[in-house]
Amino acid sequence: GGGVSTEAIGGDFFRIFEKWTKEKTYAKIGENTEEGAIGMNNVILIGMPAVGKSTVGVVVAKRLGYKFVDTDILIQEEEGRLLREIIEEKGIHGFLEIEDRVNAGVDVKNTVISPGGSVVYCENAMEHYKKIGTVVYLQVSFETINKRLKNAKGRGVVLKEGQTLKDLYDERVRLFEKYADVTVSEDGLNLEETIEEVLKTLKIL
Repeated sequence: GGGVSTEAIGGDFFRIFEKWTKEKTYAKIGENTEEGAIGMNNVILIGMPAVGKSTVGVVVAKRLGYKFVDTDILIQEEEGRLLREIIEEKGIHGFLEIEDRVNAGVDVKNTVISPGGSVVYCENAMEHYKKIGTVVYLQVSFETINKRLKNAKGRGVVLKEGQTLKDLYDERVRLFEKYADVTVSEDGLNLEETIEEVLKTLKIL
């Protein structure tokens, strides 16, 4: 309950992209992967916590007629604990090992995948994602992240001892830029505009 229906978001917009999906998606998304034309047609959303990877991802998946996977939930299911409990027990390095393993093992097609923000530290996972789909970096300014992210550790954000959120932002931005196939800037956009921008970007790949 309480969700926004596709009709409410904009029926015309949906119909245009439904048409585009049938004509283009399967040929275009994934052409830059090693599998070439038989690429797995996945869309992987990367970015800082609180950029809305899961929120944007669910709606993009609906618009494309794709499935949706949140890998933080996969990790919690596999480990039987919350992310912050895993970090408390295993430490950051232990958590990243689990995150790398779970993400590198994602075996799907025609799926929008939303991994945790720290996945960019996971080399095996990121190499895997580059092979199976298009990596979309949802970019926002530090000011926006700082406003949205009041309680970093409660969100399961991986902060090292003495590290500030700004340090983390600067460190990760370099990695997001390294792995991104395309970048969508969210600054100044509302949720619907961000979703439109992601779909538009995928369309012209």
